[in-house]
Amino acid sequence: MRLRLEVPATSANLGPGYDAFGLALDIVDTLTLSVREAPVDEANCVTVTGEGADVLPRDRTHLVMRVLAEVFAAEFPNAEPGLLDRIELDCRNRIPHSRGLGSSAAAVVAGIGLAAELGHWATGQALTRERILEIATDYEGHPDNAAPAIFGGLTVSLSGPARSWQVPVRTLEAVTVLVPSVRLDTDIARGLIPADIAHPVAAENSARAGLLIHGLVNDASALFDATDDRLHQEFRRGAYPQSMALVDALRDRGLPAVISGAGPTVLVLADSVPDAAVPDGVVCRRTAIDLGGYRVIRES
Repeated sequence: MRLRLEVPATSANLGPGYDAFGLALDIVDTLTLSVREAPVDEANCVTVTGEGADVLPRDRTHLVMRVLAEVFAAEFPNAEPGLLDRIELDCRNRIPHSRGLGSSAAAVVAGIGLAAELGHWATGQALTRERILEIATDYEGHPDNAAPAIFGGLTVSLSGPARSWQVPVRTLEAVTVLVPSVRLDTDIARGLIPADIAHPVAAENSARAGLLIHGLVNDASALFDATDDRLHQEFRRGAYPQSMALVDALRDRGLPAVISGAGPTVLVLADSVPDAAVPDGVVCRRTAIDLGGYRVIRES
């Protein structure tokens, strides 16, 4: 039996929607799971091409394989013993790693999605996408990237317990991502935000988060003011000074530019930016909004 799963990149926060807003992008990782007749070599059960091919493990410590095994064991305890010993995984990675485009959430969602499909094949039981969100949030700590990877489109999520709602994006069909060559660990970025935020800052950011929904649903002209984050980007400026300089330069041109997730990628809520605004060494890419979240095809 063979399963193919595609999972999209995601951009979290979108400026003021810290840890709550997420957008699925049409940049996908493709993972193929094969169930063999006999146990496979545990040290070489994963193949990787594309992003991370030179550093990611090829054994069962690979994140997708590890999540798959843990979730399968927990959610499908009555499955055939030894089934996991017979699986191989092929990963074709297109989502940049450690750039603020949800690569870890994509891997976690892929592992859970494959476990769910394998479990359904093996036992007849199914996991809902709402349950998959709960599990993914346990792994990720918050649902902002996991939710759009699961459901697609624009999502607004709560963390405790994990719940998510899709919001129709009517003013944009595509966005622009500007991906630098440098990387940034998410934990480092999160550690730069103070534990306490002043009340006026929180109030202003709440207003802009609400305006962002209006801008994405009804009136694109509101997006520039809506994306003027007051909560997290400035605290992290020292961690990605080039990216913040790019955000500043794009906003000086009137473009609704923000840091994507924990950075350092820059997201522009517009379908293009002037070539002259793109620095050397930065990959500029127009990408459609992914509307469906992860999808699975049973190939055999």
